[in-house]
Amino acid sequence: MVSPPPERVGTQRLMERHGIRPDTDLGQHFLLDENLADLAVRMAEVGPDDVVLEIGAGLGTLTAALGRTARAVHALEVDPRMRAPLEEATAGMDGVRVHWGDCMKADLEALDPAPTRVVSNLPYHVATPIVIDTICRLPLVTHWALMTQREVADRWLADPGSRLYGGPSVVIQLACESTGRRSVGREVFSPRPRVDSALVGLGRVAPAPDAATRSLVRAAFAVRRKTLVNALGQAGADRHAVRAALEGLGLDAAVRPEQVAPADYPRLADALGWTSAA
Repeated sequence: MVSPPPERVGTQRLMERHGIRPDTDLGQHFLLDENLADLAVRMAEVGPDDVVLEIGAGLGTLTAALGRTARAVHALEVDPRMRAPLEEATAGMDGVRVHWGDCMKADLEALDPAPTRVVSNLPYHVATPIVIDTICRLPLVTHWALMTQREVADRWLADPGSRLYGGPSVVIQLACESTGRRSVGREVFSPRPRVDSALVGLGRVAPAPDAATRSLVRAAFAVRRKTLVNALGQAGADRHAVRAALEGLGLDAAVRPEQVAPADYPRLADALGWTSAA
């Protein structure tokens, strides 16, 4: 008979036992505080019927917390040195499956069973593309709980007109709303990051914006200091058509991309007949 897994992994102990030193080139900052792992599970409202995707499993601190709660866990990890500690941390958890490889190249659509939650201590340098990928490519996911750099979290949730508001803000906010946020001290990681962190909850409120809207958003924010008319004109759009479309939506023809609310971007894409190839 297999013994049940312990309620606590002991991250520091695992590091020492297996001689693991974090590789900061991979963005590794191991979570030491297992209470935060439990908080992330609760923030994402993970239940016994859920399938969770974790990106950057590391030593398995969060993986084990997810494995104690969810029906199944897909844990993605690129560093083969994590094999032994991950096996130890998740011993006896038959629902945990570790996928080895670069998360940016992973075939997320092929994960079976399909994820319904994403809970991760994200590699900070790829946090935003990962979030947008999971929003767009995993339509069954309804809740996220993500550890990331505090300023990155600020960008995700920034209001129009803010200096932090940009393309990622638009795409994320078209599909999701914030369900919670907690500041996280540097001392809960090994090694300590040089930036402050935050645990952010997101809940899906709509399907991901379509490819045409995402293309228009990229074009709009590619030249942030320009007016939206000039930014889209530089991307090949007819400036007169853009002015007319903005005025038809009740927007000033001299508006800048950072002044336009998320909901207005798909309306503008429709008005212009924008395509993903535009």
